[in-house]
Amino acid sequence: MKPFLMLRLPLLLYHLLLFPSLGNACPKDCFCVGQDTTFCAGRRDTRMPTDVPATIGRLFVFKNGIEILSQEDFEGLSNLEMLDISQNKLTELPDYVFRPLSSLHNLDLSSNQIVHISRHSFAGLEHLERLYLFSNLIESIHSAAFNGLKQLLELKLQGNKLIMMPALKMPHLLLLDLGFNSIPSPEPDDLQTPKLESLKLGGLGLSSLNEELLGSFSNLHELDISGNHLTVFPSVLREAKGMVTLSLAGNPMGPVNWEDFEKMAELQDLDISNLSLQGLPESLTQLFPHLKKLTVAENPFNCLCNLAWFPSWLRIKQIQLGRTEETRCHFPPLNAGKVLERLGQGDFGCPTTVKTRIVKTTAAPPVVITSSQSTTHAVLHPKPSDNSSTKISNDPSPTPSASVDPDLRSTSCPSNICLNGGTCWLDHQGNFECICLPETSGTYCEIEEEILAPEDIPTEFGIVDPEIAASGVTISSIVLDLHRYIDMRPHIRGVRLTYRNLSGPDKRPKTLNIPPSYPEYTLRGLQSNSTYSVCASPLNEPEDIDSVCTEAQTVSQQRPPTGERLENPKLTTMLIPAVAILLLLILVAVAVGVACYMHKKKSKGHLDLECDPSQLELEGVDIGALPQKQEIFSCPSAVQNGSLDYEVPLMQDHCTANNNTSGLKPSYF
Repeated sequence: MKPFLMLRLPLLLYHLLLFPSLGNACPKDCFCVGQDTTFCAGRRDTRMPTDVPATIGRLFVFKNGIEILSQEDFEGLSNLEMLDISQNKLTELPDYVFRPLSSLHNLDLSSNQIVHISRHSFAGLEHLERLYLFSNLIESIHSAAFNGLKQLLELKLQGNKLIMMPALKMPHLLLLDLGFNSIPSPEPDDLQTPKLESLKLGGLGLSSLNEELLGSFSNLHELDISGNHLTVFPSVLREAKGMVTLSLAGNPMGPVNWEDFEKMAELQDLDISNLSLQGLPESLTQLFPHLKKLTVAENPFNCLCNLAWFPSWLRIKQIQLGRTEETRCHFPPLNAGKVLERLGQGDFGCPTTVKTRIVKTTAAPPVVITSSQSTTHAVLHPKPSDNSSTKISNDPSPTPSASVDPDLRSTSCPSNICLNGGTCWLDHQGNFECICLPETSGTYCEIEEEILAPEDIPTEFGIVDPEIAASGVTISSIVLDLHRYIDMRPHIRGVRLTYRNLSGPDKRPKTLNIPPSYPEYTLRGLQSNSTYSVCASPLNEPEDIDSVCTEAQTVSQQRPPTGERLENPKLTTMLIPAVAILLLLILVAVAVGVACYMHKKKSKGHLDLECDPSQLELEGVDIGALPQKQEIFSCPSAVQNGSLDYEVPLMQDHCTANNNTSGLKPSYF
């Protein structure tokens, strides 16, 4: 027998290698990955799978419909290190049910219907490191339920119905999530977790925090206290130098005192959503040098000039803006509802930057100088040779230019007293003033202002020079100027245009591929009176690489006012035939009248006979050749149908309805 076995052994090994399922069968309705992992997802079975190989280390049985567990389900699985039974229908955990799993490190029981955790629910799990119980219906936990879990690193209990928390004595715990329960603020004795790094208390409805508890964590890096009723910034956080992630969202703290964050130089993720912020100080650029993610959603931002730095800072520092679509402007009306991050430098209403050049002059200095937005006023002494009857007022406040009577223009002003085309005037108080042209200023209009083009406006982050721009808009189209974008990228194969309607309910992007030979392209089929975001990026490259964006608003479709001339060439071409037809009708009527008159004259006795059309046919007049009468309806010359521009003939049976009602603005958040 021994030689026979020696001959058969290689053959048996060959079969085991070729057909591994013969040595390690996979459970029914499951699939196995090697000999270590088994997936039994979506089985629609109320019990755990049977015949699970004893050698596996990871077992995933989520979304099965399992209603009950027993020790027999885990017999022989002493090598199992990870067990996922989430998204099932478990209502309880029997005592000692997990005892056979002596090597288990990770246990996920989330999204079940568990109501109570008993004292021995987790007995035998001395090596457990992660326990996930979130999104259940847990109302109570035995005070000693976690006593045996000395090696636990993560405990997640958020989204349950807890009203009390047992004291936790876990020397190695790093993460604790108690959010969205109804428990009071934990006391220092409740959490004996000296190594805790992440504490999440969001959505508990807390009106105060135990600052002694927070101060006891020397290694706390992440804190979530969002969705509570805290009215003041916790003073203990002012000394939290090692804080990396902080969420204060949804607390009625009132105006944020940015000095509270001065020592949080290591902060990388900050959430200050829904704090009624109307603006953000530019000092944030220095306050958080290591910031990687910032969430400021659901705040009523005033998108004025003092916030123009924000979008550029995000792009330059490559900071991720969380909940971008919910971060919108509230004021002014021009920007209301627009996504803050997508606004350009020119959308914030900043004053135009000007360069000034001082022109030297030898004119006499003024006595009193005042300036206004539109006119520069100066009170001047008239020369001795001037009219002696001219009054010189000692009033230091000269009359505004609006009060100057054009008939009082001075003919005795000193020659060349007003420079650069300025005009000298004499007001009713006898004071001279120089009225300057729009691009000049100064007492004698000696300062010439050079208005910079919008693309050359300097900012803190450099020169704003748009590479794509909207050169023309109609009610349903936008003409894009891509010259500069294509010129700066001579080797691109094409341009990918991505545009979306920011004003309508459907904000899904649409994409077009444009060859580089089209430096101007017209987007058609757009909605009227809508703001569109248009982005250009090189073809065959990811959209977020070298992408340049702009915004443009289509024209509102409006009915021309009463009495307004319709300057439309097609309207003219339609009216000329109508007038011609009208003249032809008049000529035919005259011809008919003459024919009737001649017919009567030929009749004997000059009887008063009615002119019968049938008689006209006998006279050679063809009734069928006469044009038929049509009504002319004055309809709007341009309407929108299916988002296409076309002209409507003036002579038709009815007018197209004008549903030019402004749509409701979408909710900002």
